[in-house]
Amino acid sequence: MQLTFRREVLASALQAVAGVVPARTPKDILKNTKLVVEPGHATLMATDTEIGIRYEVPEVETASSGEALLPTARLTQILREVTSDQIYLDVSEDILEVKAGQSQFRLPVEDPREFPDVVPFNATECYSVSSSALRQAIRRVIFSADDESARYALGGILLELSPQQIVLAATDSRRLAVMETVSGTNGNLQEKQSIVVPRKAMSMLEKTLGGEESEVLIAAGDHDVMVHYGGCVIYSRLVEGRFPNFRDVLPTETPVSIELVAGPFHNVVRQSQIVTSDESRGVDFVFTEGLLTLVSRAADVGNSRIELPIEYSGAEIAIMFDPRFISDFLRVLEPETSLRIGLIGGEDPAVFMTGEDYKYVVMPLAREA
Repeated sequence: MQLTFRREVLASALQAVAGVVPARTPKDILKNTKLVVEPGHATLMATDTEIGIRYEVPEVETASSGEALLPTARLTQILREVTSDQIYLDVSEDILEVKAGQSQFRLPVEDPREFPDVVPFNATECYSVSSSALRQAIRRVIFSADDESARYALGGILLELSPQQIVLAATDSRRLAVMETVSGTNGNLQEKQSIVVPRKAMSMLEKTLGGEESEVLIAAGDHDVMVHYGGCVIYSRLVEGRFPNFRDVLPTETPVSIELVAGPFHNVVRQSQIVTSDESRGVDFVFTEGLLTLVSRAADVGNSRIELPIEYSGAEIAIMFDPRFISDFLRVLEPETSLRIGLIGGEDPAVFMTGEDYKYVVMPLAREA
């Protein structure tokens, strides 16, 4: 098979699928990316058997057809280092030849028939959502998932799918992020479904949704989910286990409501992190009339006091947070975004909100006796 690609196009496509290629696996063949070629058309496929992706590569020139395995890591290195705009691939039965300007590489390849297939999207009934809305929702919740519980419910993202809206939720038991977005359906689908998708799959989805605006189709099964948008299909097995009832965690009433702007608030939170340590991460957020004061103290590090004028006229409230948790929330907002903090008291969970569709609940830290 002989193919010609623009270097940046092939590099972008390979980067999109490389996120699922396992760095360590007892099945070395999974370290490859499968290339499926038809005249004028090329598709890349990668899988770790739990998650898979099909990615159509645009702007390919070929009159060939067939299949080949590409050594993902080495080809990625080649595309990163060469400067030629055109990349030529010539694949024989056991050799991949890569030509880029004055550079030429010959790499051994494995049998593509041994590589697990990633099936195309063929669901006729599915949920639909805009790519920009879904990407924002993923970005606003994924940081709250427990990255140390990869095989359990807290290590995934809950998707509540319905014909009117999709709700995403993630928690590590110390904080909870919930985002709602408008959805629709294709076909006659009317039911609601709740699934938990692995964090890795959702992260890969968020990264590959960064291109042009498109419709995203989501088809959920009993044990897996498939997502289709543009020229990409992502498959993932679902996380086992029961996701907690997150609505029980959302405070129903917050007597104190304080308006802030994300950018200035994020700045003082980042400053407060400077004087913290692994042993002493807590920062006091003290709300007094017209002022928010962030106070931190850490043995062998020092102390800090940072002030931010705010519109508040109630009684003093002091609540201790891990500033990393607050910074994670503020990082996914535009600096000019208006937000609202809902407080109950110094020992109760606080809820951070933008509008009515995004809520972030943080548990306060216990003070040392």
